Amino acid sequence: MATLSNYLFVSGALLLLFAFVLGVAYTTLLAAGRRTAGATQLATAGPDGAAPAFDETDEVPGAETLAGLAHGLTWASFLLMAGSLATRAIIVERGPWGNMYEFSIAFAVGILGGYLFLQRRYPIRSIAFLPLGVALFLAGYAATLPASIEPLVPALDNPPLLTVHVAMAMIAYGILAISFGAAVGFLVQGNEDRFSWLPSHKVLDDVAYRAVVIGFPIFATMIILGSYWASIAWGRYWGWDPKETSALVTWLIYAVYLHARSQPNWRGRPAALILVIGFGAVLFTYFGNLFFSGLHSYSGL
Repeated sequence: MATLSNYLFVSGALLLLFAFVLGVAYTTLLAAGRRTAGATQLATAGPDGAAPAFDETDEVPGAETLAGLAHGLTWASFLLMAGSLATRAIIVERGPWGNMYEFSIAFAVGILGGYLFLQRRYPIRSIAFLPLGVALFLAGYAATLPASIEPLVPALDNPPLLTVHVAMAMIAYGILAISFGAAVGFLVQGNEDRFSWLPSHKVLDDVAYRAVVIGFPIFATMIILGSYWASIAWGRYWGWDPKETSALVTWLIYAVYLHARSQPNWRGRPAALILVIGFGAVLFTYFGNLFFSGLHSYSGL
């Protein structure tokens, strides 16, 4: 079954690569097509100099086909990599995230799941390449790590807490990656809605906010469970371990975002910048233990 799990992961990662390429192609075609359409409308402006209104939902030939293929491949990649984790969970009889190889795949799956969930409600296909690109990076990173199944060290040998605690991290990290993609889109789009091929600034702001509203309490739950687990494994609830500290700082950054977004002077670009910084903190929390010694370092988590 370990071989099957690896095959599922590799297949899912390859489909994710194709989905990312198609996502980039879709956005590029959409941008080029709507820019051309906008120029044509300006050239055909009436005697009063007014151009016909340009609807941002206008279709560009071939774009919908690319979007549909990218969406289908994203779903297939999500299912295959989730299947890889499920198969591995059967083998290890716990959550399949006891090392960086497993958690990197789980992080990628969390991003894909977050995107597919929010995409059902919001028209965000033109920025899909952003979260897909992050997921692809994580899948590529996982491919460089040993895929062998090793016994957990004694401090980590708590299957229920390992399963739930790291699952919360996977979900929170994944959904917060979508807020990052929406924030980048917002910074490009601006309050003026500069580009018709991007979602409107209101949609991007709403997506970013909704993602944080979902991810923020899950992230808090992860920290609380981690503290409880630390009391069992290491005899203290909090020790300012580098990963603990960076997780707390990350959570506080998103708390600042939620407060800032409610303030008129901070809504829009300032709030979006906070989200970009916040996701940088997420990545630091994820990778930081590889560079700073601490109690999390031996676990690879």
